Amino acid sequence: MVLQPEIFRDQRGFFMETYRTDAFAELGLTTPFVQDNHSRSSKGVLRGLHFQWEPPMGKLMRVTVGEAFLVAVDIRKNSPTFGQWYGEIVSAENCKMVWAPAGFARGFCTLSDFAEIQYKCTGLYNSKAESGILWNDPAIGIEWPIDNPTLSEKDTKAQTLKQWTENENSNNFMYGG
Repeated sequence: MVLQPEIFRDQRGFFMETYRTDAFAELGLTTPFVQDNHSRSSKGVLRGLHFQWEPPMGKLMRVTVGEAFLVAVDIRKNSPTFGQWYGEIVSAENCKMVWAPAGFARGFCTLSDFAEIQYKCTGLYNSKAESGILWNDPAIGIEWPIDNPTLSEKDTKAQTLKQWTENENSNNFMYGG
């Protein structure tokens, strides 16, 4: 889900609400956020595709400096959109936010000289129950807007979507509706 908050701009700058419980509830987003993260990356850096199953973690992502391509991939085994991805160019200028619920792997690549991405999480980080899907898994076919990204060793060695579905932990992400 892509959210576009109302932005009040004038000669001094701008103001916007990035999170408001009642407004989010109207959209069906009632899961409480329990952790905020802030990441800064140089141009060409690609992070992801990351996810966590215990506790399940959804993320509301936004770019506060620069521009990045944010991606979410449905990894819920019996979902009608299993393996499908969505990407959106998000910037400090357009103020868009991307919501990726639990059961989605998330990633981004930096398009500007550097970018800062902030995300609200619905679960506390648990290193023992987190993993990743290979960023360029051909079974998913994400059309990244960069070539030859800078990757961490962990992201270079991530599993494929097929390998994830064969993992018993993938049963934590069953589509419920």
